[in-house]
Amino acid sequence: MKEMTRTFEVTDSATDVVCHRFSDEGWVTSSVHVPLERELTVYVNLKELVTILCTPSKLNYLVLGFLYSEGIISGMGDVMMMRVCDEESEVDVRLNNPEFELPTKRRLTSGCGGGASFVTQGQIVESDLVATPNEVLALLKQFQEKMELSRFSGGVHGSALADTRNLLVVAEDIGRHNTLDKILGECLVRGLSTRDRLLLSTGRVSSEMLLKVARMQVPVVVSRHSPTGRAISLARELGITLVGRARANRLSVYSHPERLGCSSN
Repeated sequence: MKEMTRTFEVTDSATDVVCHRFSDEGWVTSSVHVPLERELTVYVNLKELVTILCTPSKLNYLVLGFLYSEGIISGMGDVMMMRVCDEESEVDVRLNNPEFELPTKRRLTSGCGGGASFVTQGQIVESDLVATPNEVLALLKQFQEKMELSRFSGGVHGSALADTRNLLVVAEDIGRHNTLDKILGECLVRGLSTRDRLLLSTGRVSSEMLLKVARMQVPVVVSRHSPTGRAISLARELGITLVGRARANRLSVYSHPERLGCSSN
């Protein structure tokens, strides 16, 4: 499939609105930046698959990542053509297999974009990756500096794929799940492996996000917030090191702490 190249500025993903602010000094009227939100309907082989609420950036990556994480494609070789129609907020995807049976049983997710998922079981993650807590915290600092849309408008989540030293791919969106799909889609297009990497996220890690991470074969997930109980159970089952409440000089590990050098005694 011919690669689609799209360059987005931060201003393409935000708009200006009038806001009335109150403080100790009283009311002030000013113009502020807020993130854009779009409904994006995905068609596969001319059949409607799903509508995603998202930030209008890296839409090609978003769709490719979603199709991969949901098991509809196994790689770029399965995609014959993809067309993003900005005017109609639609994406037309044609697979090399015109007889492919699309999944029909959707499972609603807890994503901020009102997402849906067709995957209900995860893949075991096997990896020899190890990292130190200081390496993880240093990556989080890098991550914070790369959150351009968040600084510009606020109101968005972010995720980043990294090795133990540097960030490799960064994505921002109004939906937590969308950021993972954008990262996965970009890796597919660029030919980057997601195996043996770390995944950083600004949002709460839920079980649905763990299923996407397992599909990516990422062994370490790090968030600034607490994970859900179901996510912790799933991480233990799938062999994923789940890190939460990672801020400043501290973090908490909820599963497989040995990858960060901690004995589970």
